[in-house]
Amino acid sequence: MTRFLSLGCSLCRAARRSVWSSHSVEGRVGVELEGRKLEISTGKLARFADGCSVVQLGETSVMVTAVSKTKPSPSQFMPLVVDYRQKAAAAGRIPTNYLRRELGTSDTEILTSRLIDRSIRPLFPAGYFYDTQVLCNILAADGVNDPDVLAINGASAALAISDIPWNGPVGAVRIGLIDGEFVVNPTRKEMSSTTLNLVVTGAPSSQVVMMEAAAENVLQQDFCHAVKLGVKHTQQIIQAIQQLARELKVVKRTPQKLFSASPEMVEYTQQLASEKIYAVFTDFSHDKISRDEAVNKIRLDTEEQVKEKFPQAEPFEVIEAFNVVSKDVFRNLVLTEYKRCDGRDLTSLRDISCEVDIFKPLHGSALFQRGQTQVLCSVTFDSIESSVKTDIITTALSGIKDKNFMLHYEFPPYATNEIGKMGGLNRRELGHGALAEKALRPVIPKDFPFTIRVTSEVLESNGSSSMASACGGSLALMDAGVPISSAVAGVAVGVTINQVDEETFSVFAPTPHAMHEAQEIISDICKDDQEQQLEFGAVYTATITEIRDSGVMVKLYPNMSAVLLHNSQLDHKRIKHPTALGLEVGQQIQVKYFGRDPTDGRMRLSRKVLQSPAATVVKTLSERQSITMGTADTPTSS
Repeated sequence: MTRFLSLGCSLCRAARRSVWSSHSVEGRVGVELEGRKLEISTGKLARFADGCSVVQLGETSVMVTAVSKTKPSPSQFMPLVVDYRQKAAAAGRIPTNYLRRELGTSDTEILTSRLIDRSIRPLFPAGYFYDTQVLCNILAADGVNDPDVLAINGASAALAISDIPWNGPVGAVRIGLIDGEFVVNPTRKEMSSTTLNLVVTGAPSSQVVMMEAAAENVLQQDFCHAVKLGVKHTQQIIQAIQQLARELKVVKRTPQKLFSASPEMVEYTQQLASEKIYAVFTDFSHDKISRDEAVNKIRLDTEEQVKEKFPQAEPFEVIEAFNVVSKDVFRNLVLTEYKRCDGRDLTSLRDISCEVDIFKPLHGSALFQRGQTQVLCSVTFDSIESSVKTDIITTALSGIKDKNFMLHYEFPPYATNEIGKMGGLNRRELGHGALAEKALRPVIPKDFPFTIRVTSEVLESNGSSSMASACGGSLALMDAGVPISSAVAGVAVGVTINQVDEETFSVFAPTPHAMHEAQEIISDICKDDQEQQLEFGAVYTATITEIRDSGVMVKLYPNMSAVLLHNSQLDHKRIKHPTALGLEVGQQIQVKYFGRDPTDGRMRLSRKVLQSPAATVVKTLSERQSITMGTADTPTSS
């Protein structure tokens, strides 16, 4: 018997020494954020996962795993699932329910999962339709540092050190504003006195991937400064994750297939459908339903012809080819004609109508209509005992306490002329309700003696229903007699970028040696023409060196290579030629600097944004004493 026990112990020791996984190499990096150390480690826990990281700040630790299948999914979208779970054991507690174990997902867990999802989803390769799951598990919570931002960084690290195709990493921080001072990753105690709660996720080259914020009447310039500060600190986290991936010598897998339409199929679809789609998008008599029906008719006709031309094509490829052409037509309509498909220009609002006191028995009611988006909001009062109660475990893990104001958002299927299941709360409805609730909460008196419940039911939807809920909720609160500090309105904003690149060149050589020589010659030529370090968001005086049909060529300092300032960035008015504004060679104009395009390195300048009454400080670069030589132009936080 003793011999068998000894043999069993030997086998156990051997098993511990040999882990059946290729992810057994340990690694650890640290980042100093305002005097506090953020640590990211891997290689010790959950080694069967494609990627696993443990992120620690103070005594709060979060483990994140990432796993992706190697065989494609039949889904026609990116099948990504993110789950963030709060375990009672992490706070040193036992669940208070009857079974004394974790049950369903809480609202806080769902909202945090969405926060992580929005931070990582945009960076997966287009057409990567492979089931992917990211699980975030709180290992320990110290009650001082919130784990949600740690989970975003953990998800980024887990994906970056895995072999899963992903164009990361990203970094995330929370920015608070206390007594006029910005705080990076504020503690729970500091969060109780902050007027800003901003979570920003940044990508390399100081790009913003995701933002979510709640604020109490914060000035616009303070908010913009907070975003810049947050992006600046995310770069430190990104560099640490990149260093960890280099140390582990990560090699990304090659997917069996990325689901996208072939260029030949897209070109053929464009020949068949682009003019027809353009005709629908420029027929401003259409409403949402009739426009969708017209486009769908073109889609069906086009898909039949494409299938005949490409009989071996998969159904998704045919559908995707039409989607690519439709998006391209709409994009060109925005960039060239400055119109949207309903006839509005790029900054016009849809027609708005408001009604209040619609149903007399209710404490407050309002109907908000913006174009074809219609939202019915109601307000109900009850005693303070009806407030949302938070158990001690949720408070310990997330810091959320009881609240006497809530907004519940509903999006029934008939709002978009569809059929679907009713009942139950989906993640989208919860997220949109939380968004509108954040907009309204700051204007409600903190000492209001009742519990307030606002319901927002979307009756018609043609976009921006969550912001319509904020508008309708504000009306309903005023109708109910709640002494809010000000009215609240919300709009959704999108950006379409037109890349105009006339200053980028490629070097080709027959041999590596010739390529090296060419690079050295170019470097020598450019030594005396090094670029000044420009400040992101600053206003500079530029000199026009050439007038072109597409814009003007300008220089910010004497030894600079002229760059194109496109017609679309010269003035708010649409112009076909710069001479329409009276611009001449040698004339000096003021432009604002927005860094460099991350894809081609082109300098981003705009004169249009300065065509407003707002005062600006112009920076002069003509004197050599006022410049800083260098090659980087990373945005600063000033």
